[in-house]
Amino acid sequence: MEPGTARIAVDLLGGDDAPAVVVDGALRAMRADPDLHLLLVGPTEVADGMIAALDPAQRARITVRPVRDVVGMADHPSAARAESTVRAAVTAVRDGTADALVSAGATGATVTAAVLGLGRWPEIRQPALAATLPAVAGPVVLLDVGGSLEPRPATLARHAVLGAAYAAVAHSIAAPRVGLLSVGTEAGKGDRVRRATDPLLAVEPLPGGARYVGLVEGYDVALGARADVVVTDGFTGNVLLKAIEGAYAMAGGPPSGGGAPRAAALLGVAGTVVVCHGSARADDVASGIALAAHLWRRRATDLVSALLDGDAATDRTDRSTDTEVRTS
Repeated sequence: MEPGTARIAVDLLGGDDAPAVVVDGALRAMRADPDLHLLLVGPTEVADGMIAALDPAQRARITVRPVRDVVGMADHPSAARAESTVRAAVTAVRDGTADALVSAGATGATVTAAVLGLGRWPEIRQPALAATLPAVAGPVVLLDVGGSLEPRPATLARHAVLGAAYAAVAHSIAAPRVGLLSVGTEAGKGDRVRRATDPLLAVEPLPGGARYVGLVEGYDVALGARADVVVTDGFTGNVLLKAIEGAYAMAGGPPSGGGAPRAAALLGVAGTVVVCHGSARADDVASGIALAAHLWRRRATDLVSALLDGDAATDRTDRSTDTEVRTS
């Protein structure tokens, strides 16, 4: 485990089975990491129940921000504009009270709250959710897995840049290989968006010594032999991610070497944000908190941003100052 204090804001009311599984997951994370400090964002009585289960030394690493309102899983993402647990967690990161945040609540609300509260990086119109899968040949970063359901080709090209930088920083992958998910590897395969994105990526300068390897197929995500980063739209990525997780479950677990957190890092916003599945279990929440702490301790957000700042590409067409984020 990497050393260093990490202060993580946890949305106690985010997720299908919150707050019970969130509290259980937060307890597991606290007991596993002696340098972890948690800011519990939610009803006081829920936080008090968790604190009571800790020993005195662990209690000293807990603070509480009382918030009773929550954005429901079926609510429109714009509901995140109002005061809620996820909005308060984002505010804590923005104000420096917390280093990162974790939520298993509605993806759209979390992304919208993060964009409004933390702001987007230059050149990023639509942030991307990046999940890491334990493929046979090593970790594979899959993005987007739910942030941008119908991105334009220019957005997919920017997500390739984000994914390459994230793979280099968060997973220490040297010269990541970047592929575009399609229905075949031959040039010209795929729908209109894929056919338009492929030539863009062929000339897109990628950070971290990354290189574009062309079109890849679904099994390349699970095998990892052809690409370390696989780029797709958020709809396809979310479906594929859950299908692979289901296949792991049927097979008795992911490949040897350990599983990946059922959580994704939000790339393209000025802060460390981790989104867990709405159906997350306690171990998934604990894993998401550990991922947030890992990213903070590695200074992943700053380092990824620095790699993007050093990107040689200057011709950017995907600029926007919109504050409405269309997500799942």
